Formats: sequence, structure tokens, C-alpha cells
Amino acid sequence: MSSITFSALFVSFLVATLALRFWLGSRHIRHVLAHRGAVPAEFAEKIPLGAHQKAADYTVARTQFGLFSLLFNAAVLIGFTLLGGLQWLSNAVFQLTGGGMTYQIGLIAAFAIISGLLDLPFEYYRQFVLEARFGFNKMSIGLFVSDLMKNAVVAAVIGLPLVWVTLTLMDKAGALWWFYAWLVWTGFQLLMLVLYPTVIAPLFNKFTPLQDDGLRSRIEGLMQRVGFASKGLFVMDGSRRSAHGNAYFSGFGAAKRIVFFDTLLARLGPREIEAVLAHELGHFKLRHVLKRIVVMFALSLGFLALLGYLKEQVWFYTGLGVNPMLLGDNDAMALILFMLALPVFTFVLSPLASITSRKHEFEADAFAARHTDPQDLVSALVKLYEDNASTLTPDPLHSAFYDSHPPASVRIQHLLAGR
Repeated sequence: MSSITFSALFVSFLVATLALRFWLGSRHIRHVLAHRGAVPAEFAEKIPLGAHQKAADYTVARTQFGLFSLLFNAAVLIGFTLLGGLQWLSNAVFQLTGGGMTYQIGLIAAFAIISGLLDLPFEYYRQFVLEARFGFNKMSIGLFVSDLMKNAVVAAVIGLPLVWVTLTLMDKAGALWWFYAWLVWTGFQLLMLVLYPTVIAPLFNKFTPLQDDGLRSRIEGLMQRVGFASKGLFVMDGSRRSAHGNAYFSGFGAAKRIVFFDTLLARLGPREIEAVLAHELGHFKLRHVLKRIVVMFALSLGFLALLGYLKEQVWFYTGLGVNPMLLGDNDAMALILFMLALPVFTFVLSPLASITSRKHEFEADAFAARHTDPQDLVSALVKLYEDNASTLTPDPLHSAFYDSHPPASVRIQHLLAGR
């Protein structure tokens, strides 16, 4: 393939992806606004019109913000690639480092820092303007800055050694470097599943043992019925950052723990909390988590194999606005270009992931309905939809592409029908 052909293919996919996403977003906005004036009949006695309209306005605002962010990110992508931004950055880092491993790690670090700085205004707007406008932001400026600094430190401590190992394998391990890198990456991901709950997550949030004896007894009874062993039940201070509520389990093997947002416990009753947790446990008992991990590992193997081929092709670099180095220090650039280009070519596959995820959600709901009263889960879902300002009337096609969960009405119909 020539570099001109690859450039044309890249631009064609980028334009097509932008057009599709804008079309889907516009459909979503029109559909939500068209149904803003009335609560769907099945929710009319449960959700006030004001809450329904707030959810519609919140959805529209988020979608509009997402479309603007999409345009900005596309412009940044073109700037980094076809307009020569990465080539300029490569030259600047090379002049400072003189090449070698220092250059390659420096290039990735510089790219990550610049990308983070470009994203920062959007993160600030999302948190302190968009979320605050609808009453969801609970984060202070100090906590926002603290989170940024902690994320940077964690990324450096964890990410830089992983980058060094990957680049070393790319340079020294021969034609099958991508397989050895996959083994390292897989081991790293499994290690993070064990370490994240007890080492990383507590850097950002406070986790305290669940104190409500009655609720604890109810939950322990549920876990005994479904055969789930946990290292503990914890409450997370999610209200420090947001009014949104959730519950989840994290960890792997013997390190599994169940975590409730304090906002969730404040809103739901014991039976509703039990039903929500039963849904989450359903994902585990039905091996959804394991299946997703296996799929993730399989995809990563395929993508690394593809990168192993692409990094040897001159047209891959020149087609994306970069002149590969004659000295061969191109591995870091190959990683960056691959990370930038891959989403452009894979977005059309998004519905496949959404279909699988929604199937898992239906199955987890059915699991919860077998072990708790389905009405309790329905009641909890209605409250969560209201509290999180989740629209009850998403555009079906937009939902098919983006939503990992089924629409509220469909999900509740399935629950009440005993499916």
C-alpha cells in the first residue's frame, strides 16, 4: 500500500465516522426533545414531569457537548498526524535526548502530557459547568487538582515501566515481540485486577466497612444463596465528587470486594439495594466478567499482531504524516500512531460490543429476579434513572451504537415479564 492510499483511507474513515456520529447524535437530540413534554405512560405514576424534563435537558446537553468534543478531538488528530504535529514533536524530543530509549520514552511522555493538557479544559467544563448545572457536581477545585496530580503520579509509576518493557520487547525480541508483549500486558492487567481495589482506588476515595447490620445481614444472606465469596462490604465516599450513585464489585479471585456508593445507600431501601447487588452478582455468577476479560485479551492479541506488521511498513508512518527514522527508533511512534488510528477504523464495530453488553444486562436482571423480588429491582432502577437524570426516551439507533444497557422501558418490561 502506498502512503497516499493509506492517507486517503484514513481521511475517508475519519470523515465517515464523524458523519455517522453527528447523525446519530442529532437523531438522539431530536428524539429526546420530541418526547420531553410527557413522561412515558409506564413511568407516569413513578417519575414526575419535572424529573423527566431534567433528564431530557441533561441528555441533550451531554450529547451536544460530546459532539463539540468530537470535532475538537478530530482536529487534534489531524493536527498530530497529517499536519505534522507528531513529526515536530519527534524532532523536538530527539534534539533534547539524542535518540535511543530515552528518546522513545520521552516521546510517549511528551505526547501523553500534551494530550492531557488539551483534554483538561473539557474535563473542567464537564465537571464544573455541565455536571454542576444539573446539580451533580460535588467536587471542589482542590479535589479536582488533587485528582489530576494523583492520576499523573500513578500513570508515571505504573505506565512508564510498562512502556519501557514494551519498547524493549519491540526492539530486542524479534518478529514475535508482539506475542511476548501480549503476555506482559495480560499479566499486568491481571495484576491490576488484584491491586486496584486495595492499592490504587484508596488513593482517590475513602472506603469504610458497611456499618448497617441489618443491610449487612441481608447482603450476606444473598451472597450465601448465590455462592459468592467476598473480602468485604465497603461504602465509598462517592458524594465527594458526584451525586450519581452506583454499586459494583471489584478485584479478582480472593481479592473480590463489594462497594456501594454512599449516594446509593442514601437513596435506596434495603430490599432495593439487595436487588441491585443481585444484578451485579449476576454478572459474576454468569461469567460475564470472565467472558469480557477473555474477549479483551483476544482482541489485544490481534491488535498487537497487527501492530507488529504495521510498524515495519513505511506507508504506515508516512501515510499519517511522519517520516520514520533511519536509525530505527520508530517503536514509540508506531505505538502512538496505532493508538490514534485504530479508533477511526473500528468505530463501526461499536454495535457489536453494545449488543453483547445489553444481552449480559438482560441476563443479570433475570438472575436478580430469581434471587430477589423483581419489583424491588424495578423500583431501584426507576429511582436510579430519576436520580442520575438518565433519559427514558433515547433514540433507538443511537442507543444501539452507544448504550451498554438496554433502554429503561425495555429493561423493565423484561423484568416484569419474568424474562
